[in-house]
Amino acid sequence: MATPSRSFLCLRHGVTDWNRQGRFQGRTDVPLNDEGISQAHAAADRLRKLSFDHVVASPLVRARQTAEIIAAAAGKPLEVDDGIIECDFGSLEGASIAETMKAHGLRTVEDLVSVLPGDREPWPSISARALSCVSRWLDRHPRAMVLFVCHDAVMQAMSEALRGRWFNNSHGTPFRFERTGDVWSVDEVS
Repeated sequence: MATPSRSFLCLRHGVTDWNRQGRFQGRTDVPLNDEGISQAHAAADRLRKLSFDHVVASPLVRARQTAEIIAAAAGKPLEVDDGIIECDFGSLEGASIAETMKAHGLRTVEDLVSVLPGDREPWPSISARALSCVSRWLDRHPRAMVLFVCHDAVMQAMSEALRGRWFNNSHGTPFRFERTGDVWSVDEVS
């Protein structure tokens, strides 16, 4: 698995109606709702004090809409890359996350990985493709800070692969995946 050579920024798209309903979205192309659009604008305001050079988005509309708002506000180029598209949850797409957890006696969202159906994308492939995507962009732009606008499962899979655990991720909140030597941290950008 590719490991990025240096630090990068990452942001989960703004909220959608399916997020509010607690449903698995995966590759289902659900747009931002009004709250999600507001979160994207708030993220753009928050990112104004940071120096970044490129915005790379997942091709799904909720991530693209978020990234378009941020890139336009910052006057930065926007690119789309399939490498950071959300996990394909297979037959769980559209299902209730809470009901799935209850049916399997799960206590944490992290435990959902153990009950994902056989027709979904394998969990290890999410981090492998996402980290490969991030590495390609960082190698292509060796002096640039890159912001990746993607999805919760993608960010959690990368965090788990790089630092062995998930983190508390929120819609429209920028995080810095920071590399210090061979040690990674994930911190909210304030």
